[in-house]
Amino acid sequence: MEPAGKAHAFVDDLAVLALDDGDRHHLERVLRLRAGDELTVSDGTGRWRRCRFGPELEADGPIETDDAAEPQITVAFALVKGDRNEWIVQKLTELGVDRIVPFTADRSVVQWDATKRVRNRERLTMVAREAAMQSRRAWLPAVEPLSTFADLVSRPGAVVAERGGGPPTLARPLALIGPEGGWSDEERMVGMPQMSLGPTVLRAETAAIAAAFALCGLRSALFESAHGHAG
Repeated sequence: MEPAGKAHAFVDDLAVLALDDGDRHHLERVLRLRAGDELTVSDGTGRWRRCRFGPELEADGPIETDDAAEPQITVAFALVKGDRNEWIVQKLTELGVDRIVPFTADRSVVQWDATKRVRNRERLTMVAREAAMQSRRAWLPAVEPLSTFADLVSRPGAVVAERGGGPPTLARPLALIGPEGGWSDEERMVGMPQMSLGPTVLRAETAAIAAAFALCGLRSALFESAHGHAG
């Protein structure tokens, strides 16, 4: 998607072009858009179009489509304390991750009950949407419900972040980031492939961002893959 103007927003229907109240307030009060200013809108599934801002959005170009990037990149992270979960989701969205999965590990300190699972997923989904607007994404990332280590390691392409592992590779585009206390002995005994994020010990949230940057960078050919080929 080629950005137009200084703003991007999401709408339910690219033919109707109706903004919700929160987005309109952000565009008017925060970004200071005025009638006639350019912006882009998307339906979150890769389809987008150029518009002009005003009391009603005015289409200023045809509906276009961005193909989904391949392979789909997923970063799963063990829950962390405070508002750092929101920060992780925000940055993963900005970097271009396609699926974001919070999960609990054996050494997870943070636990969500049933009520918190629903409320926090709604909040993280909103954070991802706002970050996608800021970063001009045509595709909204999927924020999955709270998962478990056991569920994630059974998925194709899964790899755990661990010092001493191999380099990131698009052959394994589902990165699992452990909790602040690290992986338990039982989790290590599963024998998952390991991916190194460098020689130093990273905070959990830093590791999530490093994994996203490495995998998305390989996919967009920012640098060469472990096999010596771009992307």
